[in-house]
Amino acid sequence: MNLKSSAKTDVNMTELVVEIDAESFENAVEAAYQRQKKNISMPGFRKGKVPRKMCERTYGENVFYEDAINALLNVELPALIVDAELEIVDTPKVEVTSISKEEGVSLKVICVTKPEINLVDYKGIEAPKVVKEVTDEDVDQQIEAMRQRNARVVSVDDRAAEMGDEVNFNFEGFFGDEAFEGGKGENYQLKLGSGQFIPGFEEQVAGHNIGEDFDVTVTFPENYQMEDYAGKEAVFKCSINSISREELPELDDEFVKDTSEFDTVDELKADVRKKLEESAENAADNAFENAVIMKLIEKVEDPIPHCMFEHRADALMNQFANQLKAQGVSLDLYLQYTGMDQDSLKATYLDRAENEVKLRLALEKIAALEKLEVSDEDLEAEVVRLAEENGLTPEDVKKRIYVEELRGDMLATKAMDLVKEAAVPTDAPEETEEAPAEEAVSAE
Repeated sequence: MNLKSSAKTDVNMTELVVEIDAESFENAVEAAYQRQKKNISMPGFRKGKVPRKMCERTYGENVFYEDAINALLNVELPALIVDAELEIVDTPKVEVTSISKEEGVSLKVICVTKPEINLVDYKGIEAPKVVKEVTDEDVDQQIEAMRQRNARVVSVDDRAAEMGDEVNFNFEGFFGDEAFEGGKGENYQLKLGSGQFIPGFEEQVAGHNIGEDFDVTVTFPENYQMEDYAGKEAVFKCSINSISREELPELDDEFVKDTSEFDTVDELKADVRKKLEESAENAADNAFENAVIMKLIEKVEDPIPHCMFEHRADALMNQFANQLKAQGVSLDLYLQYTGMDQDSLKATYLDRAENEVKLRLALEKIAALEKLEVSDEDLEAEVVRLAEENGLTPEDVKKRIYVEELRGDMLATKAMDLVKEAAVPTDAPEETEEAPAEEAVSAE
């Protein structure tokens, strides 16, 4: 197989003219016959013993051509693409332009190539960074949550039930004089005010005492899931078995000593404030970095083959399918539950895929412009880190991943660090789109 010419026919599109000489084509046709003959049967011949000439006479001279050409392309086309110095991003489309035993085969190979993007002003990108101020109210909310987590439940027998109490009660629902299905419960636990029951029900339970028999009258909502009950008035006959409530601990030094590493309320509040301020700073950093990433993506304006977005969306969908599988759920079952098909699920990933592809192209361009490198030593160190992190040996890691792709991921990370370090935070907040996921910086 010989490369006769290479010509750029459009943006990100190159056409190769390839020829297979007659001798190579004949050898490929013979090899195709040898592969297929064990499955060929014909009257007068044992299966697998039909001569090639008889097959060609019966089924046509070209019966083995497609298999022969495909076999040659699978073996030899990748090397020709390398010779043509092309980096392709999709399966090449092959068209046979002429074919004969005497002259061989001429092919036209259409290659979609990786785009060469232009990128400027990637240093000094401005983006908002606003750190939320931590208030006394924020601190108090955290402390209150601690008290809630350490609340104890105490029985109440000296008063009627109140909103916020938890009651254990029996009930049975009636439409007129007739009890209805699903309307009965015994020793049912209900926190009044939780909204667990029909609107108006829980408020009517409040005010009644243990052992008291009482009626609750409610109307089922018009949009109730059981259509036969929707809009109907029902009476529930109820009796309360027990009442309990949460008792919050006093916020004092003893509580602090029992529930934390600190000795006083002031020390606890100071620690809570410090952690909230650190969290606010981290949130501001993340929002700033996300805004920088989106602005970098927006700088990629050159045409990009849509197939790159499609392939990335496919990869994201496969990742999701693997996550489902790890949880014991198949993708088909998920699609059935959600009423989606694979095309509609893939469509949900396309915007994210486009952002990730553009970001990766930008980072690769920056790495080239800045002449960034990942040494063999750094690459080996990363392999060792991955091995330790996953309980594997470095050799196991190398068997599971393509090491040069890992080098590309590390280069992209270096480029991203360069952009972030050079970015300039501003005070004024801006409307920003949701940033791409972390995978955008790594190769897939």
